[in-house]
Amino acid sequence: MARLRSGVATSAGGVVHRAGQDGRELVIGRRRRERLGISWSLPKGTPVEGETLEETALREVTEETGLVVEIHEALDSISYSFVRDGTRISKTVHYFLMVPTGGDLSAHDHEFDEVRWVTFAQAASMLTFETERALVERAADRLEASTVPSA
Repeated sequence: MARLRSGVATSAGGVVHRAGQDGRELVIGRRRRERLGISWSLPKGTPVEGETLEETALREVTEETGLVVEIHEALDSISYSFVRDGTRISKTVHYFLMVPTGGDLSAHDHEFDEVRWVTFAQAASMLTFETERALVERAADRLEASTVPSA
């Protein structure tokens, strides 16, 4: 059996939230994945050379959601690994708590087929990955206990 090469990857993204009619809401996106079919996830992406994690998160969230956002604080990071093209990649995604300051979901890029606002309770059953569900739960707890503004 051939041995896998190893690699490292980093991404950054955000939990974009606002006060909604039915409680606090966040933005999630749907995409088609070869192995998983349809998945719902948080917006995130890869840094371009010279970008800070914060700059990456702001750019990627704006591109993937169509919203202009502002960072209010750092959240946790999520680490996981996967195999692609014979390489086991260890990836860390750094997340930030964000609020929208402008833009429109209809302006999202091709990364997601659909982007929508959902309540934190809905996200718990819609998000595909357990690590993101746990992060959203921690973000909800932090928002409940803080004075972070809602859009």
